[in-house]
Amino acid sequence: MIAVFLCQIGYLGVRGEMRGACPLRSLAEIFVFLSWSLTLFYLLVGPMYRISLLGVFTAPLVALFQGFALIPGNLAANPERVLNTSFWGEIHSSMSVLAYGALALAAVAGVMFMVLDHQLKEHDLKSGLFRNLPPVRELLVSLERLLWLGVGLLTIGLVAGVLMPHETADAWKHVFVALGVWGAYIALMMIKRVRGIAGRWFALGAVGLFVLSLGVFAFV
Repeated sequence: MIAVFLCQIGYLGVRGEMRGACPLRSLAEIFVFLSWSLTLFYLLVGPMYRISLLGVFTAPLVALFQGFALIPGNLAANPERVLNTSFWGEIHSSMSVLAYGALALAAVAGVMFMVLDHQLKEHDLKSGLFRNLPPVRELLVSLERLLWLGVGLLTIGLVAGVLMPHETADAWKHVFVALGVWGAYIALMMIKRVRGIAGRWFALGAVGLFVLSLGVFAFV
């Protein structure tokens, strides 16, 4: 994962030089940036919470995102340089995709929780996977903190999105969609804090919201 992270930094650095701006001008570049963000948060969170097995669940998702980017025709060999860049626009784009990296890792932690919960219900306590999974409580704590981190970064991205110049109605549509995603995650977190929610439903909510928001994000 460290080797992957270094390669991603190298790619984004070269692509940024070619673009003359943050390399987020095509769907393929966004997927690579998202993969970098996901790898970054894994390297930070995995050792911090002693969840090394998180990489087993994270690596396939990183490979999937980068596989989309490598579909022939998605990555232009000579991308157009960006002539006019907006400071707030760059902050909006980078913080929003960085937020999705944290939210993606939260979804991965949610999948791990559901796997562990299923094994507990099936009394499958002798498998190697069960012995290597972290405790249920530790997974839920990591999941909640990752969600708050993602929401915090998305909040910065939204504020920057409001402050950036909006030359077309499509730009405002993008901000409104991001606001809807932000509101959905806030609702999930508030339900968890105020009323309480079963761990399985909380994990399912984190996974479902990420898949749904990623689909909306790709469509927009």
